[in-house]
Amino acid sequence: MTETAAVSVETLAEEMYQLVAECAGKKNLKAVDLTKEMIARHGDAACGKDDCKKAIRILIDSGRCIYSYLGGSYIQLPSKEGTE
Repeated sequence: MTETAAVSVETLAEEMYQLVAECAGKKNLKAVDLTKEMIARHGDAACGKDDCKKAIRILIDSGRCIYSYLGGSYIQLPSKEGTE
């Protein structure tokens, strides 16, 4: 049985952030979309739903991403208004 190296929660969070940044203004991503993408990239053995949930929590708690409610719950970058 081959052991696949697990992807760290911090790495997942960084990759999720990049994905949200790439899609900003083009497509709204749900938490499940991010989870499916990470599992597709790394495989079931290397990252699970719990790891993805923890990674999303890191992004939300740190303020790098926010939840938006537009007829559903989406993860987006915080608006830049008033920061300059």
